[in-house]
Amino acid sequence: MTHQPVIRRSRPGFAYARRLALAGAAATLSFGLAGCGSSSTTAFDLSAPREAARGGRIAGQLIVAEPTSVQAFEAERIVAKDQAGTVSLIGGGQWADRLPRLVQTRLIQTLEGGSRTRAVGRPGDGITGDNQLNTEIRAFNFDARTGEAVVEISAKLVDLKSGRVLNGRLFSARTPVGSANVGEVAPALDKSATTVFVAIARWLGSGPQRVPQDPNLRVGSL
Repeated sequence: MTHQPVIRRSRPGFAYARRLALAGAAATLSFGLAGCGSSSTTAFDLSAPREAARGGRIAGQLIVAEPTSVQAFEAERIVAKDQAGTVSLIGGGQWADRLPRLVQTRLIQTLEGGSRTRAVGRPGDGITGDNQLNTEIRAFNFDARTGEAVVEISAKLVDLKSGRVLNGRLFSARTPVGSANVGEVAPALDKSATTVFVAIARWLGSGPQRVPQDPNLRVGSL
């Protein structure tokens, strides 16, 4: 079996740990890959930013659906795209859960952390929602052409009673990355995701017709 590159656990004093702290707040934990002997990989988490607490309150009760995505972003793998758009895996690391489920969880926690709505949850949580937030992960990768960690998520707010789309936006953020090493790419993707999560929360809180202002954020209409 092909061995994955070994990534050292983050410990104070290692240069890797310092780079990780500077690049973003992605939590890590190490575990052995089943059937791979002494090979190990690192599981990276995403942050649930609390700064989204600034801003208005989301009206009603909100259901956050699991994001849809193409197959490249469906699993736990951390991926890169080259100049031709070819997708490849970045060895030595993966997300701590399936990426769509991880994005859903952290987005819900971002909204909960700021007490921005009366209730927020997943479909099946027993919450009678007024609106549902449907999202699609369009990019969550290292862009080898530009050397950036790119996160792009489209969001649609749907009235659950009528099924009408109230509004939609496309949120995109990019963070420069020093190398294609997973220890730098994953925290940079976490930083880009944080920017997008905060923007979505503020967009919902300020009314879906308003667009949040952030110099690191690109927002477009769907």
